[in-house]
Amino acid sequence: MFTLRHLQFLIAVADTSSFSRAAQISFVTQPTLSAGIKELEDRLGVQLIERTRRSVMLTSVGMEIVERARSLLLDAKEIENLAKAHQNPEVGDLRLGAIPTIGPYIIPQVLPLVRDQFPDLRLYLREEMTESLIEGLNKGRLDLILIALPFDIGTLETAPLFEDGYQLATPSRGARPQSTGLAALSDAGQLMLLEKGHCLQRHALQAYPDKDLAQDETFAATSLTTLVAMVSEGLGVTLLPNLAIDAGIALNADINLTPLPDACPRHVVLAWRKNSAREDLFEKLAELMRQTHAAQPVRPRIKGNKT
Repeated sequence: MFTLRHLQFLIAVADTSSFSRAAQISFVTQPTLSAGIKELEDRLGVQLIERTRRSVMLTSVGMEIVERARSLLLDAKEIENLAKAHQNPEVGDLRLGAIPTIGPYIIPQVLPLVRDQFPDLRLYLREEMTESLIEGLNKGRLDLILIALPFDIGTLETAPLFEDGYQLATPSRGARPQSTGLAALSDAGQLMLLEKGHCLQRHALQAYPDKDLAQDETFAATSLTTLVAMVSEGLGVTLLPNLAIDAGIALNADINLTPLPDACPRHVVLAWRKNSAREDLFEKLAELMRQTHAAQPVRPRIKGNKT
């Protein structure tokens, strides 16, 4: 019978398309890895990898087996986590991923509380796009992710944290909107938003589902900080999430902020794999994040930061 180690070798080759690099990340010599792959093929009775002098490529059955192998290894990891969780779920490594439009505005505030309440927990942070975070969670690279809905998350479990609304940011040198909500947005013109791949870009366009919001296709920012700078220079308008505003992203920026109370907010959640052995810990972390967010001071949201 093949072993989990055989499957780890196969996945390493699939991920790297190289026997030498697969051996490096598996911490074995290349002959050892090659022998392991050959033994796996012999025991299964099928060819898993096509080898040439210049390339390494999975066969069709090899690709199917790799996907099943990932699930098997993930289940094996969950078995280990389950055993550790029964000993003490609040000890050990925790790999937390967060999207860049949420993580920087809540994790620094909640981290001291996590260290105080869970001193034996080692938290490793990753900042990635939503799709990458979900993939990392499903493949076992991450344990927990901080994201915003709506987004297709499949069968993941979630703990709601809070709703995050928007405000319209316009240049302070221009005319201040005389109304709030959709009326203010309708008079503002095209929006400058984050580049595609950021879920906030999609959420901002869906803030008013019944209105076809127009995005300036000639510009796409990589960060909220860039958007604020562009608005300050009078190059356009944008939607800023309240979470970032409360954290001070618009402080000292040359912009006006206009509330959009009728906009559909994004829903910030923690998510993890179903039946995770550390679910109780994740729920405790979610409660810490709710408390941290609720305790944050709310900055003025109608006046511009420079008038």
